[in-house]
Amino acid sequence: MICPFCSFDKTAVIDKREGTDGKTTRRRRQCQKCSRRFTTFERVETLDLLVIKKDGKREIFDRSKLRSGIIKSCEKRPVSADDIEKIIDEVEGDLRKDGKDEVLSKRIGELVIRKLKKLDEVAYIRFASVYRQFADLSDFEKELAKLSKSLPAGRQGLKHEKVEPN
Repeated sequence: MICPFCSFDKTAVIDKREGTDGKTTRRRRQCQKCSRRFTTFERVETLDLLVIKKDGKREIFDRSKLRSGIIKSCEKRPVSADDIEKIIDEVEGDLRKDGKDEVLSKRIGELVIRKLKKLDEVAYIRFASVYRQFADLSDFEKELAKLSKSLPAGRQGLKHEKVEPN
């Protein structure tokens, strides 16, 4: 490592610590010539994920777009910012574990839906309605019926009465 102060190319590592995220290593170094100390960080380089949209266009995976959609679904719900960040981290982690550099937008949506379903049923329905492009009330009714059946015993009392148009 080259010293940032005198440009000498010999340094000694005097302290090494793992970052709090478990993904970085912090090293405290000392130059063998000028004895000044400096800090370096090492992390794994992650490649950009490309998202293949429904129309075939490709764009770089954007956590902020994912966050925006989840926040809208969770608006006025008892879901914390930490819960939302955890979902985003888990979705991105799942995508990276797949080992592919391209992912269908459908895969992202389905991962989010699965995670929201466990976290908050209302946020799940909101997200699903946009993601799956519900066209009318019957789409909501079908999804609510599926959700009600998938809930554990004792929680299947979701109220979804059919509303007749006037």
